[in-house]
Amino acid sequence: MRISSTKVIIFFEFSLFLLLFSCNKNAQNIVDKYYNNGKFNGTVLVTENDSIIVDTALGFSNFETQEKLTTDTPFYIASLSKPFTATAIILLQQRGLLSFDDQASKYLTELPDYAKNVTIRHLLTHTSGVRDYEKVLSGKKGLKNRDVLHWLQQQKKLQFLSGSKFEYSNSGYILLSLIIEKISGKSYLKFLDENIFVPLEMTNTQVYDESKPVIRNKALGYNQKKLLDDYSILTTGDGGIYSTTKDLYKFDRALRNGSLINKNNSILMYNPFKLSDGKLSNYGFGWYIDDSKDNKIVSHTGGLNGFRSIFWRDLKNNKTIIVLTNQGDAFPVNSFLNDVKKTLN
Repeated sequence: MRISSTKVIIFFEFSLFLLLFSCNKNAQNIVDKYYNNGKFNGTVLVTENDSIIVDTALGFSNFETQEKLTTDTPFYIASLSKPFTATAIILLQQRGLLSFDDQASKYLTELPDYAKNVTIRHLLTHTSGVRDYEKVLSGKKGLKNRDVLHWLQQQKKLQFLSGSKFEYSNSGYILLSLIIEKISGKSYLKFLDENIFVPLEMTNTQVYDESKPVIRNKALGYNQKKLLDDYSILTTGDGGIYSTTKDLYKFDRALRNGSLINKNNSILMYNPFKLSDGKLSNYGFGWYIDDSKDNKIVSHTGGLNGFRSIFWRDLKNNKTIIVLTNQGDAFPVNSFLNDVKKTLN
């Protein structure tokens, strides 16, 4: 008996519907489970092959007033800001305004002598040896980029020879923010707004810097006991951005379709840095990289005060998981991510 091509198409479309429905239900069940167990308060967006699997908001943006979260509520995204900083640097490179192998001191004459050979590429890949300020200064309310630069000027040397080792440095990304401002003649806030947020229609995304702009309807940060633990510093480059899952997904799509950066730089962004001993790190330009035979995973997490965030992207299989929470201490980042990943095909 012959089966018509129309029937075959209908069968496969129905099978795909059942598969997506199953993924949708399973992933949502995971999110609900964490919320019901008091381990999650926030927003989640999960997509596969451009189909939305989960798009939800659970809990409160303000525990005192019991104001409910929506999928348009901006959260502080902490280190998820780093891919935006890296993208801004790449945009400047594409316009011929810098080279990745330029010394940072070419643009920042205030850098101490010990850092004069640190390149922009070193800063992007966390291989500069520039000391991370976070353990020392991040508790200082109102901390600014210039405060971090002043602290770096007081240090005596790099932690290691640039290019020889990977060691995460928020300070390095603050220097990148200062370079963006120096070259463009605009604030980090204005440059990202004009070149990324507005073109991509990321209408609920904004940099929060020392100008202290109003972030409308934002989520406040809390700890596990629902006590206020809100974002309180003013640095940019390493952090400083408020956003939503929907807006981050717009950024994800733009990076995938090449509308922001060209093909060569897209490849470079997701290539791990080769250290001076020949070994590869697991970080490119603003993204952690997990490259295997069947997958090309790039990801980043963020966390400061009462905020935690996840941006997980499977480039080969077109899957994305974005999670934002404002009850940071309650949220088990890795367990949640692993449980949601298991529900995807």
